[in-house]
Amino acid sequence: MIETKELTKFYGRAPGIIGVDLEVKAGEIFGFIGPNGAGKSTTIRTLLGLIRPTSGQAFIFGKDITKDGPEIREEVGYLPSEVFYYDDMRAIDLLKYSGSFYNKDQAKILRRIQQLAEYLNLDLKKKIDDLSYGNKKKVGIIQGLLHEPKLIILDEPTGGLDPLMQQRFFDLLREENKRGVTILFSSHILSEVQKLCSRVAIIRAGKIVKVEDMKTLAKDTHKRVKLEFSDKIDKEPLLKLSGVSDLIFEDKIVNFLYKGDVNALSTLIAGFKLTNLLIEEPDLEEIFMHYYQKDQK
Repeated sequence: MIETKELTKFYGRAPGIIGVDLEVKAGEIFGFIGPNGAGKSTTIRTLLGLIRPTSGQAFIFGKDITKDGPEIREEVGYLPSEVFYYDDMRAIDLLKYSGSFYNKDQAKILRRIQQLAEYLNLDLKKKIDDLSYGNKKKVGIIQGLLHEPKLIILDEPTGGLDPLMQQRFFDLLREENKRGVTILFSSHILSEVQKLCSRVAIIRAGKIVKVEDMKTLAKDTHKRVKLEFSDKIDKEPLLKLSGVSDLIFEDKIVNFLYKGDVNALSTLIAGFKLTNLLIEEPDLEEIFMHYYQKDQK
C-alpha cells in the first residue's frame, strides 16, 4: 500500500529525513513512532505531496507520489497533528465543503458525516470557533474519513481527545480496518501504538532505526519503576538485580529502568517496606537510549 525507497528530504542543509525505506502492507495498521522532531511528520507530508522529496522515491497504491498525487489523494484520508479551519463556518458546512472535493456521491458523503458525528458526539451545527480543541479534532477525524478512503494516515491524532473519546476513536479505526482500510498511525506515545498496530517502524533523527513486530517490541521494552520507602534501604539487592539500568537513589526514593523477569522484580519489592510504587512505560526517548543503544554504536 505504501512503499518508499531511500526517501530523503532536506530543508536547506538541515536534514528532515534521510534514506527512509518503508513498506506498509494492504490491510494492516502500521505504527510509525519516534520522539517529537524525529521526522514522522516530514515523512507523512512528503508521502502526501505537501512537500517534495529531495531524493528517493515513494509509491502509494503502486503510484508515484510525485506524478500521481491528485489521483492518490482521492483515496487517502489524512489527519494532521494540528487542525486549522475557517472559524466562522459551521462544522456541517465545512465538512460538506470538504466532501465536495471528492468525485464521489455527495449524498452518501453527507450520510457518512452525520453517522460519524453522532458516533463521536459532535454538534455539527456549531461554528468552528465555538468548538473546544477536542471537538475541532473530531471535525478533523470526520474530514479524514468522510470519503471512505482506502488508506488513512494519522499524524499524532489523539491530541485534545479525552480518554473515553480516544477509546471510541480507536474502536472506529478498528472497524475501518475490518472493512479493509490500511492505516498508518504516527505517534510519539508507545501505548497508543501498542493498542492498535501489528507492526511498527521507529524513526530517530530522520532515519529508520528499526522495523519490528509489535509483540516483539512490547516484549523487549523497558519499564520505568519508582519505589518510595518509609526508611533508607540497603541498595545492594537492587544493584544485583538482573535487568536494572539507569538506577537513581534520592534519599528514600529509587528510580530505575527494568527489563527482565517481572516475578524476580515483584519478589524483590515484596521484601521492602514501601510507601508508594509506580511502574509505567518509559517514554520513547528512554527506550531509544536503552533498548536501541546498539544502533548508536
